[in-house]
Amino acid sequence: MGRIKTQLVKSVTHKLMKEHGEEFTEEFNKNKGLVNELTDVESKKIRNIIAGYITRMKKSGG
Repeated sequence: MGRIKTQLVKSVTHKLMKEHGEEFTEEFNKNKGLVNELTDVESKKIRNIIAGYITRMKKSGG
């Protein structure tokens, strides 16, 4: 079983995917840079979790 995402991570991720979904790719490092530009999340750990979640969604066809 995977790790459980917090409501903050899910809400920010879904908002980003809705507004900028076509900009994200299946590559984590590019997504990490975009998340850094598009949000005001100060924590590196939260930024990486959001970028990883977006990457996973893109790979699964989301």
